[in-house]
Amino acid sequence: MRKSRLYRTILATCLGSLLLVVFYFQSSLNPAAEDRILQTSWHGKSGRSPLQTLYEIDKFELSSLQATHQQRRDLLSSVCNRYTRKRRLLTSDDLRHLVVDDVNGLLYCYVPKVACTNWKRVMMVLTGHGKYQDPLDIPANEAHVSSNLRTLSEYSTPEINYRLRNYLKFIFVREPLERLVSAYRNKFTRSYNTAFHKRYGTKIIQRHRQDPSDEAMERGHDVRFEEFVYYLLDPQTQHEEPFNEHWERVHSLCHPCIIHYDVIGKYETLAEDADYILQLVGADAGVKFPSSSKTTRTNDDITAKFFQNVSPFYQRRLFNLYKMDYLLFNYSIPSYLRIR
Repeated sequence: MRKSRLYRTILATCLGSLLLVVFYFQSSLNPAAEDRILQTSWHGKSGRSPLQTLYEIDKFELSSLQATHQQRRDLLSSVCNRYTRKRRLLTSDDLRHLVVDDVNGLLYCYVPKVACTNWKRVMMVLTGHGKYQDPLDIPANEAHVSSNLRTLSEYSTPEINYRLRNYLKFIFVREPLERLVSAYRNKFTRSYNTAFHKRYGTKIIQRHRQDPSDEAMERGHDVRFEEFVYYLLDPQTQHEEPFNEHWERVHSLCHPCIIHYDVIGKYETLAEDADYILQLVGADAGVKFPSSSKTTRTNDDITAKFFQNVSPFYQRRLFNLYKMDYLLFNYSIPSYLRIR
């Protein structure tokens, strides 16, 4: 009897996941009917959603910026078709990184270490109904409070599918190994990140350092970059639990071969791409994406220095770990890697 109940529970769970995908690709409702049922209307100046604005513009002669974004979409689609043989089912966990703006019709998949704090600030301004005026007035820690922004995983299946079809979906990406070094520097070399030191640093030191000191074992405060690399490549790591979002691959966070992203922004052209999205939204002139004034941000030269003590063998393995992100988002093999 218990086994029978267990099987029925598993079957119901699987059917629930299946419904999500079936509804995404095969809705029987037309957009007008969906608007009435879900009570969605656009508040932009033109009365059009950002998605409608994007593809109406694309019908005409493209500017160089629009052509760039079309090329990014085309390349992503081509790589997905080449390397993805089967579409797997979307689950609720797959949607936890998709931030929803029901006011303007936006879905933003946030990727840690790719300006996600500032994008969350902007999303709070866009969805705040006048509560916030300037993104920089919002403290960084408040931008990451989960109750301040809704994610797509919180909606019902019909609501999820409506938004996947009718909202403008955008993502920002970054050179994969530069993003990885940025995550390492932020989480393991800053004295205030004691939670990461305890949660991950102690484990990394225990497994990948010979003769560690008692202090290092207890605090996990001085993880070396090469030890971090060994941890990422250790099969035991992902057998135990998924990667932390700060070093998880973008394709595993945002599923770009399942979810069709309309705008693929890049950290390397952040200001230009952010302005493009805000133009599509029809945001008020006072809503500006915060400019970065950091002189210590991780760049290609800084990243190269961290790889000086990583052997070519481990460089190759690490590149292969992030290779799909390189392919999907058209990044070249870094010149500092000794893997050619």
